[in-house]
Amino acid sequence: MQIDFRSSDRSSLGIEMELEIVDRGTRELRSAASEILAAMSEGDGVCPPKVKHELMECIVEVNTDVCSTVAEACLDLERTIAEVASHAEARGAALMCSGTHPFSHWVGQIISPSPRYKTLVERMQWPARQLQIFGVHVHVGVRSAEKVVAMSNALSAYIPHFLALSASSPFWLGQDTGLASSRSKIFELLPTAGLPYQLSDWSEFEEFMTTLVTARAIETIREVWWDIRPHPDFGTVELRICDGLPTLREVAAIAALSQSLVEWMDGLTDRGFTLPYPRQWVIRENKWRAARYGIDAEIIVDDAGDLAGIRDSIQDLVGELSPVAARLGCLDELGLVPEILRHGPSYVRQRAVAAATGNLVDVVDSLVTELATDTPSRAPAPAPAVTVRNRETGVE
Repeated sequence: MQIDFRSSDRSSLGIEMELEIVDRGTRELRSAASEILAAMSEGDGVCPPKVKHELMECIVEVNTDVCSTVAEACLDLERTIAEVASHAEARGAALMCSGTHPFSHWVGQIISPSPRYKTLVERMQWPARQLQIFGVHVHVGVRSAEKVVAMSNALSAYIPHFLALSASSPFWLGQDTGLASSRSKIFELLPTAGLPYQLSDWSEFEEFMTTLVTARAIETIREVWWDIRPHPDFGTVELRICDGLPTLREVAAIAALSQSLVEWMDGLTDRGFTLPYPRQWVIRENKWRAARYGIDAEIIVDDAGDLAGIRDSIQDLVGELSPVAARLGCLDELGLVPEILRHGPSYVRQRAVAAATGNLVDVVDSLVTELATDTPSRAPAPAPAVTVRNRETGVE
């Protein structure tokens, strides 16, 4: 099967955010996507192209046009989110963005009306029904099919960096999972999700997809949900690693890191360098460490098993990429990455709110406020005793 890669302008940018719809009263997830999208379609009956359904009715996905800079992409997102938020507010609902909802149960969620999603659930069953998870995806333009394969392989070394910075799913079904990112492990229940395979060239990518389609393992190549994947239709490398990011400041930081990293790799290949990538077992272990420990993880840095703190590794990476970011016009946004390290990613902030208040309802409220104000929360001092909200009774 021939798969055409529609090359893009160098380092062009697109961002997708999966937003949770939550009820203002209960703070539970609310199945209101179709209602909101219908309201946005009034007049010509066509929903804006930047807003669409996702797997469940409690999710609205917003995405940008093809942009040149991080600032342009984030302004695009801000405008679309504001429009969706106004329709949610009119229906007694609010929006937030995190890897998981702290306590809503997947059993009660309604699958979106798209035939594609109904087919997915019918084929995958229990693993698909549990995908009450939310992420942010960044597309960066690449000029050729061969480059996108090399970059996809090389970017796998940075999966733990992106995951640690974005981790925002410590809670699942009302319980603290002990992980920084439970979303990343839940997603891996699907057979075509998770870590990418390392492929030698574009023809091997075509061969791989041909095998899966012919075997009816997938219907289209869109059903291969790797953490990093080539996107032939868009002409991009898509970084799908990240948990949902609660603020646009954090989205900007991750987008700047993504764009700068791809541009840096593009320059290396133009100068004749072969992009390196770690062994598959190192990638797997490092992803697990980031999912478990977040920014406190130590990751493997060579085949001898030597370790480095991921905080230091991220700081070093920001320093390496700063000249590239300056050329791309996203140096200020790249400078927000150390801010995440200082203040803590969302999983840290959520746990702080839960420890201070003893209630996961307050965690939801903090996430809603973070998106609305574009300001990471600051938790109050911990309460003397901590209880975690139980979905049925309100206490544990």
